[in-house]
Amino acid sequence: MDAFDMPEIEEAHRQNGELYHEFLRASRLSVGLYVLPAGAVDPQAPHTEDEVYHIASGSGMIEVAGEHRPVGAGSVIYVDAHVDHRFHSITEELKVVVVFAPPRRSLAGQS
Repeated sequence: MDAFDMPEIEEAHRQNGELYHEFLRASRLSVGLYVLPAGAVDPQAPHTEDEVYHIASGSGMIEVAGEHRPVGAGSVIYVDAHVDHRFHSITEELKVVVVFAPPRRSLAGQS
């Protein structure tokens, strides 16, 4: 079993110094913490893998394929591979647990 505590994940994220910190990688999925400060511009582009976002804390909006909706602690969003999406109008730092299936960037270069 692998088990993780959010304070440890957040500390590893801080040490990483990037917006996204992967803390679990397995053969069929990967999981990471994505943190966007209030007012940030989300730089992400569509991914080659399916994603599930779980908002651990914060508030803002997400746009998926042109549809906008508010997100906050407890929100769960599914995004198909290759679909344009991004967070925006972030009013409180977003801490997002992201699940990629298959693992992030494992299909890069494939259509």
